[in-house]
Amino acid sequence: MLSEHEIHKMAMNVVGKQLEAAGYEFLGVNSEFKRDPQFVCLKEKNLHFIIVRASRFPEDPMAVDRALLEKVKKHAEAFEAATYFAGVGVYHALDRKLPLEKNQECTVDFKGLYHVDELL
Repeated sequence: MLSEHEIHKMAMNVVGKQLEAAGYEFLGVNSEFKRDPQFVCLKEKNLHFIIVRASRFPEDPMAVDRALLEKVKKHAEAFEAATYFAGVGVYHALDRKLPLEKNQECTVDFKGLYHVDELL
């Protein structure tokens, strides 16, 4: 079975690829499990902090920890940075209820970045 850390890394890869494709420049990447923010990026000379959270069935990838969002947002404001949340659901490809195992296909549920103000 995949560990929480391995699932987190998968989510980081999904979000990182989306950020790269959207033209973000990475200033810092923190792949440590639950060390926030995971990405510090520049886009059009604006600083962005991105929080990534991975989930698996039956968790909702958009379930947020409001206290965490407030904490990171406050930290970001000190740097005049915008703060975003990226919830990523990672599921077994054949049945969401099955455990995730190494070297098996999975389904990813990622709807993009959400500004923390939308979620608070």
